[in-house]
Amino acid sequence: MSQFIYVTYIRAPREKVWAALTTPETMREYWFGMHQETDWKPGSPWKLVFEDGRVADAGEIVECEKPNRIVIKWRNEFKPEFKEEGYTRCVMSLEYDGELTKLTIDHSIEREGAKIIAGVSDGWPKILSSLKSLLETGKSLERFKS
Repeated sequence: MSQFIYVTYIRAPREKVWAALTTPETMREYWFGMHQETDWKPGSPWKLVFEDGRVADAGEIVECEKPNRIVIKWRNEFKPEFKEEGYTRCVMSLEYDGELTKLTIDHSIEREGAKIIAGVSDGWPKILSSLKSLLETGKSLERFKS
């Protein structure tokens, strides 16, 4: 198994973090223009879409327990070396921790040395840092560039 786990603490209520994870308009602000398309119901299709409309990743909602947990069956669609590895499992868990929300991302695949996990290991920290910045300061990392 290959696995990437990332934990961050965000000074925002869990409901606000949940909304940022599941609302396309907010997501575009911290996910560098990308957004998810789904109705968040188990068994529903899910996709992550680039600004230009191309599908970056696709899969299915496995679990969705608002505002605690989302599980996505996730496959990369634009890099052949990632796509051929098949589906990963991404679990997003939110927990109260005093004034903070503890957000844990657990992204894994049932194969050793997976290239896709190396890829998400680079991407998730940037995305989650941008999310944390947006919720705590009102500015995502993308908006700090200008």
